[in-house]
Amino acid sequence: MNNLSAQNISESIAQGIYRETVIEDGFFILKFNNDTDESQLFKRDVSSHYIQFHFCVKGAGYFVFNDGNYRLPIQEDSSLLLYNPKRDLPIEMNVEAHSWVISVLLPIEKFHTLFSKEASYISFLSDENKDRKYYKDAKISPSMAIVLNQLMNYNLHPSVKPLYFKGKAYELLSLYFNREEDVDVEQCPFLMDELNVTKIKQAKQIIIARMTEPPTLKELSEEIQLPLNKLKEGFKQIYGAPVFTFLSDYKMEVARQLLASGSYNVNEVGLKVGYSTASHFIAAFKKKFGTTPKKFVIGLSS
Repeated sequence: MNNLSAQNISESIAQGIYRETVIEDGFFILKFNNDTDESQLFKRDVSSHYIQFHFCVKGAGYFVFNDGNYRLPIQEDSSLLLYNPKRDLPIEMNVEAHSWVISVLLPIEKFHTLFSKEASYISFLSDENKDRKYYKDAKISPSMAIVLNQLMNYNLHPSVKPLYFKGKAYELLSLYFNREEDVDVEQCPFLMDELNVTKIKQAKQIIIARMTEPPTLKELSEEIQLPLNKLKEGFKQIYGAPVFTFLSDYKMEVARQLLASGSYNVNEVGLKVGYSTASHFIAAFKKKFGTTPKKFVIGLSS
């Protein structure tokens, strides 16, 4: 398996927490879905040729190194990037109860080709850093969270799953290296005004906090004290979608997580994300994901 072999795979699959998808030769997505009431330990060999990205979608976990002498935690809505060209870096991860983690593994040579024309943009690809070990923790952005939840909760025919996962893997890596703080202000003059950026971020927090009864665009622009046209233009530039498209996508991802938890029925989930009637919620969910909430829940258990 291209210097990538697994330990305890059959045991982990039996526990129902581990799934692996091959994106391309040597390029993998690992999904750890622990919906049990106990922590689960997973081990997998990973050679020094690989760079690792780990994303905690829900709950928490930790990585164990040096025969248990060192622990590296990973929390909900956070990510870890790990790379050590000097030694193999096997995965030994404790996934806590009711926690979800997604990992992306690919050879460093493959990773270099993704940025071959702009390698200087990624700090650890520079000549002085190429032989150094690298570690970075960071928050998961809202756009990354959407992709991660799509990877975690999908309803696809098996024949299209590899293509879907490949597209999402590349999208996830693109978003990882295109964080809000990295936006090129020279290509986007609007964002040169730091106060405007702060106000746009405030707008996002407001609509998320009040997603069941969000303000209108006019009310939102007045609350953050930013002209309506700048709110609309700036929000799309930073978050890649108009305000209410972003909110709708966010609400649907929250709904899907709530349904996947098994703690709420369809009516309850619809109310929690701001739909006064179940029919409107079902229609919105089907438009977004191509299936009804009920069929989605049934698919999780099949």
